[in-house]
Amino acid sequence: MLVLSRRDVEAALDPDRLVDAVAAAMADMSAGNGSVPNRTAADVAEVGGALIAMPAYLVGAGALAAKLVAMFPENAAKGLPTHKAIVAVFDPSTGTPEAVMDGEVVTAMRTAACSALSARLLARDDAGVLAILGTGVQARAHAEAVKRVRHIREVRIAGRDAGRVQELAGELGAVAAASYESAIAGADIVCACTHSPDPVVRGAWLDPGTHVTSVGFNPEGREVDADAVARALVVVESRTAALAPYPAGSNDLVWAIRDGVIGPDHIHAEIGELVSGTRPGRTAPDQVTLYKSVGVAAQDAAAAALVLAAARERGLGVEVEV
Repeated sequence: MLVLSRRDVEAALDPDRLVDAVAAAMADMSAGNGSVPNRTAADVAEVGGALIAMPAYLVGAGALAAKLVAMFPENAAKGLPTHKAIVAVFDPSTGTPEAVMDGEVVTAMRTAACSALSARLLARDDAGVLAILGTGVQARAHAEAVKRVRHIREVRIAGRDAGRVQELAGELGAVAAASYESAIAGADIVCACTHSPDPVVRGAWLDPGTHVTSVGFNPEGREVDADAVARALVVVESRTAALAPYPAGSNDLVWAIRDGVIGPDHIHAEIGELVSGTRPGRTAPDQVTLYKSVGVAAQDAAAAALVLAAARERGLGVEVEV
């Protein structure tokens, strides 16, 4: 079995090929070409943590993989990563374990790649101002990924910690915004990448024609308020996953339905349906669009398949007997 470190995964995973790989994976999932169950979790209540399991099989990619994610938000106060993950890859014809790889890079890059895919499919062609909400790994990954699919002339960074906002803005050559609202004002694409329990995207702040991506996950809150959800043409990875209870679903959508702001049919499409053309995307230049991601294992499986193929071709990683 091949063991791939973080450095190996970074070297092997091509961000441009990844966008196309997750597009194919999303189309496969929406078409029922494989098996992608909702994620499950073992909660570690004493410290507010959870171990999340995410298996998937994709026919098109010939990929069988499972990701284990340890999500411990309280680690931030200890100076430790809040998320740690590994991905195991298996031979889909025999079930033989083929590889284990660092899952943090896979998670960051596949999440950002699918947000970039949503921008490619839903953002206006002339979109040039990008607002990044958050200052963590996902914020950085989203800034890089979206610039690969749209001609971005200005990037804005907003977050709770002014020092981290300034630091990330300096790294990316971006503008440090004073607040989430000021970052969003006039932005063409808004990428929300926070762990905030309170909405950082509000409908009142969105200009007509804005495309929003939201990948934040907090079981105690939501990243996008009900007004923004109600205003938007909403696209998800999986209707089943997005509307499921914790740990699979989206509070942003589930709570809006619970409160009677929207109905389940407010979800316009799965992103795989946009890729395959079975559902339309944006219908007007002034339409607000929202891609609400909950993170599905199909993306991990597609990314891991790319990593494994490149690693074998380039001789990366260490072979071990198990």
